[in-house]
Amino acid sequence: MTSAPSLGRYAWLVVMLLWPVALLNYMDRQMMAAMKFSIMDDLPSIGSEANWGLLPAVFKWVYAFVSPFGGYLADRFSKRHVIVTSLFVWSAVTWATGHAQTFEQLVWSRALMGISEACYIPAALALITDYHNGPTRSRAIGTHQMAIYAGVMIGGFSGYAADSPSLGWRWAFDAAGIAGVLYALPLFFLLRNPPATGEAMVRPSPGRSLGELLGNRFFILLVLYFTLPALAGWVVRDWMPAILKDQFGIGQGHAGVSATLYVNLTALIAVVLGGVLADRWMKRTIRGRIYISAIGVGLIIPALFGVGNAATLGTAIAFLIVYGLGWGFFDCNNMPILCQIVRPELRATGYGLMNFVSISCGGFADWGFGIMRDQGIPLNLIFTAFAALCAISVGLVLAIRPKATV
Repeated sequence: MTSAPSLGRYAWLVVMLLWPVALLNYMDRQMMAAMKFSIMDDLPSIGSEANWGLLPAVFKWVYAFVSPFGGYLADRFSKRHVIVTSLFVWSAVTWATGHAQTFEQLVWSRALMGISEACYIPAALALITDYHNGPTRSRAIGTHQMAIYAGVMIGGFSGYAADSPSLGWRWAFDAAGIAGVLYALPLFFLLRNPPATGEAMVRPSPGRSLGELLGNRFFILLVLYFTLPALAGWVVRDWMPAILKDQFGIGQGHAGVSATLYVNLTALIAVVLGGVLADRWMKRTIRGRIYISAIGVGLIIPALFGVGNAATLGTAIAFLIVYGLGWGFFDCNNMPILCQIVRPELRATGYGLMNFVSISCGGFADWGFGIMRDQGIPLNLIFTAFAALCAISVGLVLAIRPKATV
């Protein structure tokens, strides 16, 4: 039998083993945004900004549709197997993306990427929460989410690789894909599902799982709260390199780094800080995580307004830093809040449903933003609307009445 101290050490090893996986998960996504102009120049069949916006949109729609199924597989069977298979497949698809020759092939690669990546986050976060109980849960999730921001930052530098005559955008996808395939093998042997408790776990059917979650009004509020800030979040992640390049006349590499480095470095620190503060506040009130998360979204509101109205690159970066601080506080507490309103056997499924709604809407936001850019709608109006949606979401999360953490 595994001793409690040994299990506690392995709980943190799980987070560390998943760190490179989360990094690759988001690096693979961010590279396309950072290398936009090189890809469009190389593949003229893309044609328009609306078509470019359709690429991340297709990824999100497929990702969203598959997420609940991926979450259910993780709850019903083995989180370990779901995670490793997801990593292997999306890494192979990343490699294949670097060999696309037409717009249609890019669309298919993003769709396949959506299928494979959709299974990772629900399973990974549920596995972490299985190992980490209330006192360390937000910190553990925050530590895992740090890898996401590291991946986005590294992906942002791929614009320089795309501009390099000796490398190019195809090389970046090749390298990232091979790295993920190679890491899947040791991960398979090192990652373990948690030991079974003495209690028999009731694993409901898909229909009962869906009915129980949708019948929980606090879960519905959390889904809406999770979705509204993410509309702006996906546009910031997918479009900001191009926005800064167009707005301030800088190079593709400079724009990619400016759009990703500072905001994600701040978010990387903020997810840990937000996790620590939330875990400490939970000692005083079971709403501690909700309060920290709401503060984070409160910071996002002025940040979005400022980015949309920035007159200089420095001002835009300053507001992106504020955005990163708020996003980190928000991001590290979504799964912990979910754990307070649904039972353990439904956590991955619940997070998959949250992803379904949030990311499918994010796909429309990406596509719609491209259409609005083609039509010349002012940037400040678009980002002011995003800020207003975030203000609504703060009220939604404060209406949640959580139970004690399990």
